[in-house]
Amino acid sequence: MKRILFIILLFPCFVASAQTDGYEIHVTVKPFKNQYVYLGHYFGKQLPVIDSVKLNDNCEGVFKGSKKLGGGIYLIGYPGKNGFFELLIDKNQKFSLVADTSTLQNKGVHFINSMDNDLFQIYQQAMAEKGKAIEEDKKKLAVAQTSTDSAHWKNEINKKDKEIKQYREELIQKNPGTILSTLLITMQEPDLPPALDNPKTKADSIKAYHFIKEHFWDGVNFWDDRLARTPSGLFEAKLDKYFEQIVSLNPDSVIHEMDWILGYASISEEMTKFLLLKFVNRYLNQKYMWEDAVFVHLFEKYFSNQSYPWLSEAGKKTITNRAYSLMKNIMGTAAMDIELPDTAGTVRTLYSLNAPYVIVCFWDPLCGHCKEVVPKLDSMYQNKWKAEGIKIFAVAKENDGTSENWKQFIHEHSLQDWTNVYYSKESEKARVDNGIAGYSQLYDVQSFPTLYLLDKDKRIIAKRLTFDQIDEILQLKIKG
Repeated sequence: MKRILFIILLFPCFVASAQTDGYEIHVTVKPFKNQYVYLGHYFGKQLPVIDSVKLNDNCEGVFKGSKKLGGGIYLIGYPGKNGFFELLIDKNQKFSLVADTSTLQNKGVHFINSMDNDLFQIYQQAMAEKGKAIEEDKKKLAVAQTSTDSAHWKNEINKKDKEIKQYREELIQKNPGTILSTLLITMQEPDLPPALDNPKTKADSIKAYHFIKEHFWDGVNFWDDRLARTPSGLFEAKLDKYFEQIVSLNPDSVIHEMDWILGYASISEEMTKFLLLKFVNRYLNQKYMWEDAVFVHLFEKYFSNQSYPWLSEAGKKTITNRAYSLMKNIMGTAAMDIELPDTAGTVRTLYSLNAPYVIVCFWDPLCGHCKEVVPKLDSMYQNKWKAEGIKIFAVAKENDGTSENWKQFIHEHSLQDWTNVYYSKESEKARVDNGIAGYSQLYDVQSFPTLYLLDKDKRIIAKRLTFDQIDEILQLKIKG
């Protein structure tokens, strides 16, 4: 089954701070003359450009604006946007820098009147030296001949790791509130207390988990919009780890954590924007079947009755349409009934089937993948599922073919034991024209075949399954 990709469309706008003393950054970027350079910043995986300036004959220019920029990690982009270097922007936004791109790797950027960038460069230099020393120790560990030597180099590596951690903690304590300390705090992860560092029982493991979860975000302020203007490997990566490894994988837990984070972020328009875009794009295409409830919650609480200056009408329409396609087929809820004619023209209904489990199959008789999967489904049905009382309700969707193609396929593959119904273009149009959602939308049919598994009460057990997954889930349910 092909993965459906959606793109949220944004207005190319920049939400600036309400402060009025502005920014003024004098730049000398060699060897570029009479060419444009660009000022941008990180926004997760995006790199929005917010200003540009044409350099003079001396490679000089000034980025200048009447409103202060939001703090974060910014970029100076080269002409043609074919390269860049980083800088920090925070409270002080009137400074100068000199860079020669031909010697940048060795000499770096020279900043004038920018404590944030001076401090950042000192930190980067220290990390490079400490990192190099650790790599040397790792090489020696790799060729160690005795257990004594191995233990020695492991101890040296651990010692240097602790020195790095202590160095970062000292920077945070000596420079409270600065952007560098904010970044370093975000990079931190909880250290388990000695009593939990090596859990020996299940109870200890549970305590360790709760400790990590409780302290995972220590010192991080979700309303601090500087975090939004960082590379995807920093704050966004921490978010990913939290939701993938720390939060329980079920809709109630994910929804609770999202609302908790967004509640703190709500006082910052930029952080609200960052987080909503992060979450809506993450759950637009679900990794797990239960994530449909997460996306619907996002829509109902944050998008259905609210507008945002950064979200285009096309973007909102994409979110809305996707939510409506998921609302009626959320995992664990009752599936919508289907009423369509069979091969004899008699209207058959999904809810008329009396069975412990029902497989609903949306398919197209001319679909190449359907021609492969549908016979496999019938083979499994005849050899195994039929004896277990399972029934199949097959909805053939009219696309390029006709009802004759459908009947011919049923005859050729002996699908008479199924409940076969036909969903014509005319039938779907009649529903939509009368303000009734079509079955394609009610069952979120994006590709063929689309397979659902329902219980005896027609509640959705699983959806959008592969052929192999159906029998695996069925056997677990039957044995359980």
